[in-house]
Amino acid sequence: MLQTASRHSSHKRAEALRLYRTLLLARRAEEAIREEYGADDMKTPVHLGIGQEAIPVGVCHVLPPATKTFGTYRNHALFLAVTQDTDRFFGELFGKATGPGKGKAGSMHLAAPEQGLVATSAVVGTTIPVAVGAALANAYRDSNDLVAVFFGDGAVEEGVFWESLNFACLKRLRILFVCEDNGFAIHTPAKERQGFRSISEAVRGFNCHVMSEDGGDLLSVIASTRRLLELMDKQPKPCLLHLTCCRLLEHVGPNEDFDAGYRRRPTAEERERLDPVVRFERAMSENGILPSELAALRLAVDAQIRASIRAAQAAPFPPADELYRDVLA
Repeated sequence: MLQTASRHSSHKRAEALRLYRTLLLARRAEEAIREEYGADDMKTPVHLGIGQEAIPVGVCHVLPPATKTFGTYRNHALFLAVTQDTDRFFGELFGKATGPGKGKAGSMHLAAPEQGLVATSAVVGTTIPVAVGAALANAYRDSNDLVAVFFGDGAVEEGVFWESLNFACLKRLRILFVCEDNGFAIHTPAKERQGFRSISEAVRGFNCHVMSEDGGDLLSVIASTRRLLELMDKQPKPCLLHLTCCRLLEHVGPNEDFDAGYRRRPTAEERERLDPVVRFERAMSENGILPSELAALRLAVDAQIRASIRAAQAAPFPPADELYRDVLA
């Protein structure tokens, strides 16, 4: 019994450290973008998700192999959670041939289809019906593979969201809708946009499983995702996971925007309470993981990111004729 308990504890410890590494990879990659962006070598707009990283990291940690994922333009943490690949990530941001889109996709259209991340898009809500189509294709093939689609709360005001949800529920498709609700569509708060009392309450009128959770708590994200997938297995139909979070930076760009006046600057205490990295570090410390272990992971992640940035800066730009390749019209 003691040996079994020890093995279980060791497994949990290793899992927590893997999760922390992925969470930190997403955070430090975006902090590095903030440091490099002023040099103007990244010729792409960036929608940074600092404060929202626990959602893609936690959900993707639970998704079974062969899951197809789709996302929106705030996609850096999703790409890194799926791939762990900072070389191709920074290659794309620097517009180089080493990027997954060979420099044509930029920040807002990162994808890694060979690893399950089929598409992300700059146009609000547009990957939602594509994800439903992928889930329908699975159903046609009698496949139990899962599809997961990530989108912001602004996408819920698009007609295509409700049409896609309705169709997925009608056909009882195996799809997980993940709403990353930071409360704003650019500068406009939900209360000035939404005529329903809450997203989860509105969706509960459909034939699907629904859960709401604090998206800043990585462990809660993981637990709620697991619970929804268990419910889907017992009673096959779509799931909606509604996760609240805080976008700590401006809508697009590397800076803070609290001086714009549309939202209040959080206090230091509030920022710490909202920060998913700080919250998970505290949870790990409470469960016996040593500060030295966390520090070693920070050093390793920072070394990986700096090496990837140097490689991207040294990589070649794509040739001119690459502009006409892999383009559909």
